[in-house]
Amino acid sequence: MSLDQFHHGVRVVEVNEGTRPIRTIATSIIGLVATAPLADATVFPLNTPVLLTNPQSYIGKAGATGTLKSALEDITAQANPMVVVVRVEQKADAAEQSAAAIGTVNEDGKYTGLQALLTAQNSLKVKPRILGAPGLDTPAVAVALVTLAKKLRAFAYVEAHDCTTKEQAAAYRETFAAREIMVIHQRPLVFDTTTAANQDRSPVGFALGLRAYIDNSIGWHKTLSNVAINNILGLKYDLFWDLQDPDTDVGYLNSNEITAIIQSDGFRFWGNRTCSDDSLFAFENYTRTAQVLADTIAEAHMWAVDKPMHASLVNDIIEGVNAKFRKLKSGGYIIDAEAYYDPEQNSTETLKAGKLRISYDYTPVPPLEDLGFIQKITDSYLADFASQITA
Repeated sequence: MSLDQFHHGVRVVEVNEGTRPIRTIATSIIGLVATAPLADATVFPLNTPVLLTNPQSYIGKAGATGTLKSALEDITAQANPMVVVVRVEQKADAAEQSAAAIGTVNEDGKYTGLQALLTAQNSLKVKPRILGAPGLDTPAVAVALVTLAKKLRAFAYVEAHDCTTKEQAAAYRETFAAREIMVIHQRPLVFDTTTAANQDRSPVGFALGLRAYIDNSIGWHKTLSNVAINNILGLKYDLFWDLQDPDTDVGYLNSNEITAIIQSDGFRFWGNRTCSDDSLFAFENYTRTAQVLADTIAEAHMWAVDKPMHASLVNDIIEGVNAKFRKLKSGGYIIDAEAYYDPEQNSTETLKAGKLRISYDYTPVPPLEDLGFIQKITDSYLADFASQITA
């Protein structure tokens, strides 16, 4: 109701101004593409995103063949997060299998394969932020995962496909130049209950589950590295690693932005690096911090769109964002951040056109990747030796 029209009496106009609380987006939702020929088709229809809020309870419905059962086992061995599953048809031909996993948009408008994860937000009201296709991530699928991760502001984990040596893995890593992907070289050994024998598996399922666990227990500002992995019996490839020696197999992989798995007080991913060609996003958590802040700030301000653009509205937006930044700083998620109004970005013409630009800068939390101690020998502590003699 407006107060500028004639009225003989009393009216009250409710003004809803002020800052709005900003809720951080959900970061631990996994997007999984897998095969499962014997799965319950009513639970896992082909090329249809299905939300599992308790994925451990669905392992029995995944069937004994394909990649879905093992992926769910590896994920839930670390945590029991929400998982959006897209089951694709299993193919005998490798190229056809990659095509099925990548998917497309059919003539009838149906999204298939990886592309079906794009529809999860509309159909399931969740957006996958951790992506993987363990056992299916050929080079073609890995490239498609990068494209999908950019669209969803998500992060993808892939295996160094068909690489048995560290040199092959390093060459494989060079095929990527994206901040949204991490390459892992190693295959964990797991006891398979279906075959009642040990088998090697893709490391991606473990990475997906551990990433979700870290997000929920520590936060998205912590990298995947140096956190114990559950349900691993051993490792397929012999890789030399030493905590103090950089000239090792794992050191070589890490220097080439490849994550490995080590055994030290259990098994752990060892490596923080993405495949970014921009050093600003060299670390996994730098990329995820950028993604989380971007979507958190954007999605929290739909309420402000189309409101009258008074200075009070701008102040409310800036104060609300800075309040969120203070909370993230106090929680250790960022070093610091600040939102501000930049007159150079907001000319009279752009303001008149209904455009407002709020700037903010931030500093992510760097991981302590390289810790050095300076050890010196000295005789200075002998200077007062005589004063310590009491006899």
